[in-house]
Amino acid sequence: MQKPDPSTIPLTPGVYLYKDSRGRIIYVGKARILRRRVLSYFRPEGLPAKTRAMLAHAVSLEYLTTTTEKEALLLEASLIKKHRPHYNIVLRDDKQYVLFRLNLKHPFPRLEVVRRARRDGARYFGPFTSALSARETWKLIHRAFPLRRCSDRAMKNRVRPCLYHHMGQCPAPCMDLITPAAYHEAVHKVCELLQGRSEPLLRGLRAEMEQAAENLEFEKAATLRDQIRAVERTVERQAAVLPGGGDMDAVGLFPADKGLALGIAFVRSGAVTDGLAFYWPGLTFEDAPELLSSFVSQYYSQVTPPPRILLPWLPPELEWEADEREEGPASPDAESAESGASSAVSEPDATALGGDSAQGAPSGKALLEQALADRRGGPVRIVAPQNASDNQLIDLAQSNAREEARRRRNQDGQSILERLAKALHLAGPPQRIECVDVSHTGGRQTRVGLVVFTDGQPSRPDYRTYAMPDSGDDYATLHAWVARRLESGPPWPDLLLIDGGRGQLAVVERALADAGQTGLFSLAAIAKARDERGQADRRAGNVADRIFVPGRANPLPLREGGPELLFLQNVRDATHRFAIGRHRRARQGAALSGELMRLPGIGPATARLLWEKFGSVEVMRAASLEELRALPGIGPAKAALLQEKLKNLGLTLIKTPAAKS
Repeated sequence: MQKPDPSTIPLTPGVYLYKDSRGRIIYVGKARILRRRVLSYFRPEGLPAKTRAMLAHAVSLEYLTTTTEKEALLLEASLIKKHRPHYNIVLRDDKQYVLFRLNLKHPFPRLEVVRRARRDGARYFGPFTSALSARETWKLIHRAFPLRRCSDRAMKNRVRPCLYHHMGQCPAPCMDLITPAAYHEAVHKVCELLQGRSEPLLRGLRAEMEQAAENLEFEKAATLRDQIRAVERTVERQAAVLPGGGDMDAVGLFPADKGLALGIAFVRSGAVTDGLAFYWPGLTFEDAPELLSSFVSQYYSQVTPPPRILLPWLPPELEWEADEREEGPASPDAESAESGASSAVSEPDATALGGDSAQGAPSGKALLEQALADRRGGPVRIVAPQNASDNQLIDLAQSNAREEARRRRNQDGQSILERLAKALHLAGPPQRIECVDVSHTGGRQTRVGLVVFTDGQPSRPDYRTYAMPDSGDDYATLHAWVARRLESGPPWPDLLLIDGGRGQLAVVERALADAGQTGLFSLAAIAKARDERGQADRRAGNVADRIFVPGRANPLPLREGGPELLFLQNVRDATHRFAIGRHRRARQGAALSGELMRLPGIGPATARLLWEKFGSVEVMRAASLEELRALPGIGPAKAALLQEKLKNLGLTLIKTPAAKS
């Protein structure tokens, strides 16, 4: 890539994006002063090998300016998560882990299992990487401490106690069979348990059990005995590592032969509650500083951070512009190009190389701590080990990383994506795979479902649904969809898989040619195997599907039941389920809207509001007056009228033909 004109580069904080010849973002970086950072890439010598490789593939450079360094930090993490650039260290696992939620403001709080913490004043406990273990703990807690399980709406509308009350696992607050004060006693014990304060809780329960036995209250004593056993079962897997308590996450690294592994140990109230590990093939220990800073920035943009994050050491990348301090000035001509800038600009440039500026600008570590504190709603500190307990936690996290590296080493040396690239004659492993499927019923409510797999795993936040004109012609729908997909823009897939045969593949290929985008990404189609009569074989367990690629009349000779074909079938099946589901939702919405509009005073706009808010007639009929009044454009009088009409609504379910996909 040619060196850009320095005068075209802003002197503000922001993010810079390197793109390749196909318009894909291959690297995202942040800078306090964009001009100084970008020009450092074009010095004559001393660049790392990865940077030289990135520049060899880059053909253009774009900038997104921000008003503050903190905004640049957050924008960089967001862009890396969205585009997953090839030359960035990307956190591939972006799922949300399980948390327990208790809304203590409610008179009768409910213990919920959630995936995301919100700033709603509720108490959150976790995270738990194993959803199965978390739900087992949830069941044990409910057996030990009866709490309601029903939702607020169900509790409000209940007219008799539920089955859990008759099983002794719910005190039936819906029927006012327990006071809020008595209920909150059980809630307090649950909080003590989830905070790791099991010993005081167990002492109190044992004392209550002995007192009940002395009073000859044997049923109460038996209940307390069961609670004690459940608490002991819940905490028996937790290892105390901080006698004084405290919440933190400890991070450890382990360099493997062909990659770099990172482990994390979750410590809550002084006890290790869970652990997690990641692995990046192709990285060496030289990439460890960048990996640590990238991990903290990306991982805690998805998970609520604890008050203390313990790293094996503080990488220089966490000091803002530290990479510039190590690399020095970009080149003599770069300095001269900036010499014309005013002293008000050049002075911060110089001080940026030493960390904080003369105006007291915070370092990268301080900025990151501020961003994490905003997300947590409280202070967050990023620290290195300071005592023996900290080193013990780092060793524990490192053992998690070592185990992950060992597991990866024992796997097949060639990944499924490398196998797929060889089988489909691709230029490289398809890191991003998109698959499309058309679904409709008799040409009505046509939907095209798009499913995305990144690094061999489904990326559900990237799934998309396209509402297409009703034509009943799958080929015309696919041709029109290609134009819609091109309008959406990058990131482009490395491989677009089409659920269909040679005809569907040819239509997509022709649509790309009509748009002048031939070769933008690789194409393939997956078709059902044919039986002896030439009909599509849709029997369950069929492993003989056929794969077509452009320029070849016959299907590829992939082995039946082979890993490459099974992987493509898995992608196709996920797309088929997604497209069918979205089409059915559209069809149900149309049927529901039509039924609603039969009621006097309900037009298309009101029917659409009701459908989008409640989703089903049953939920609409159970809606309160306040919920109906909260809809846009619905006043008190109309809300009362709607409630009356909905309660009298009797909807006859009519069987509709199966959806076509």
